[in-house]
Amino acid sequence: MSSLGRISYSTSAVSLLIGLGMVAAANSAVAAVTVAPGYSLSVFAGPLAGSSAPDSIATVGADVFVGYGNGGNPDGSGGATSTIAEYTNKGAFVGSITVTGHNDGLRYDAATGQLWAIQNEDGNPNLVLINAKTLSPSAPLSFSSTPHGGGYDDVAFGQNGTYISASNPQSNPNTAPAIVSATVAGGTVNVAGVLSGAATATVINGGGTTTLNLQDPDSMVFSRTGALVLDSQADKQLVFVNGIGTVSQAVSVLNLPSTVDDTIFGGAGQQRLLFTDRGSGLVYALTGAFSFNQAISAADTLNEIVLVNPTTGAFTPLVTGLNGPHGEVLTDVVSSSVPEPAAWSTMLGGLFGAGALLRRRLVASART
Repeated sequence: MSSLGRISYSTSAVSLLIGLGMVAAANSAVAAVTVAPGYSLSVFAGPLAGSSAPDSIATVGADVFVGYGNGGNPDGSGGATSTIAEYTNKGAFVGSITVTGHNDGLRYDAATGQLWAIQNEDGNPNLVLINAKTLSPSAPLSFSSTPHGGGYDDVAFGQNGTYISASNPQSNPNTAPAIVSATVAGGTVNVAGVLSGAATATVINGGGTTTLNLQDPDSMVFSRTGALVLDSQADKQLVFVNGIGTVSQAVSVLNLPSTVDDTIFGGAGQQRLLFTDRGSGLVYALTGAFSFNQAISAADTLNEIVLVNPTTGAFTPLVTGLNGPHGEVLTDVVSSSVPEPAAWSTMLGGLFGAGALLRRRLVASART
């Protein structure tokens, strides 16, 4: 037992690690992990055979989708390919597909029933649209332009449009778009700037205004109160855009003590936070109470999951001792009284991609 809390491991997760011959490495990866009082941590999914570096994570109903970058170059060079894997809400592997390039953004568009998988955040970006029911992917779609000179990273779907972060800008100061609006037509993702990398912003923890210089636009998410929140990772900033894409658009910035890769905002009461840990290859589940609109971030360089103070930017650690935390998603709490599906489906699913349809039928009864 750690000094901060208890870590629990499901029987299926342990069985998986043994079946893959990875139990020693996994034990080493989680040995130093500690959890804040009042929260419990478990392994949602173990390392996926043939894939590595889990990053983005998304939910579609009761199912969970994870993007594995597989160590590919972030501009897609060198033949980079990524794995998009599907799991039940209890961590059983359902199936996977391979996409061309280095996946970094993965979000679900409820309006179309498609997952948006964005590849190559540093340059040469492409978008693959995935049918969430069948895992059938589109051909890679190109972007109409990259006015900032880099790639594209994350996508957020709002009432007024679809927005994508313009990552790896090639100018300093960055006066190009840091966020673009996006529409898909004729096999192309058409983009138009909606937030400049040099926008004027109100400083939340310091007062006054400042001219931004966003050098690392990364993940995005809508807060519970409707602001589009951009993580400018290397800048150690969260940028809040209220009324995105409207005449009343207003920008504020929260300066942080360290970099964060992903941020999500709590609902009310007990929830389950699923997050990826790139270095260990694990997907974790953190269960506990999160306040409404509480910012929860993956502090990647600190190897921590943290609560972020909304007025000071200070961090309160929830999980420490990780190995590269990245993507996050909140789900309802899954009852521990329901047995988890056999972990052999995860191992075999990773090894035998041709049996995806059969596996989907076998694990269907485990969905809730």
